[in-house]
Amino acid sequence: MSELRRKRQAERNPQPRDYSPWFRKLGIAGIILVTILVVYYFGVYRQSHKYDAFAKCLGEKQLKMYGAYWCPHCQDQKEKFDASFEYVPYVECGIKGNPRGGETQECKDAGIKQFPTWVFPDGKRDAAVLSLNDLSQRTGCSLP
Repeated sequence: MSELRRKRQAERNPQPRDYSPWFRKLGIAGIILVTILVVYYFGVYRQSHKYDAFAKCLGEKQLKMYGAYWCPHCQDQKEKFDASFEYVPYVECGIKGNPRGGETQECKDAGIKQFPTWVFPDGKRDAAVLSLNDLSQRTGCSLP
């Protein structure tokens, strides 16, 4: 076959590009990304949300925690729940921006004097940082 004929044939039937190195790099990047997401979910997110069901159960049992944003004991109580605290039935008693501290009307009406105060469905109150085991025993909500 002559050189001219080969050129014409190549123009009519171009060779497909080899994309395999590009796809290989994209595939490896995808696998790395999925691995990072799985590690994050099982290592960080899931660990910090392990008390979600327990906190939701406390709400179902009509338990309430009254606290104030400035209260260090309330912060200690919140830390026991980690990220699951968002599901705890919590009432904020402090009024942000009030120079005298102030207390919300809901907390005044409930007669809250100390923080944190847990109010149980039977009306009993406990003004203390409670362990999760204690809350579990007193409410019947199971811990993970």
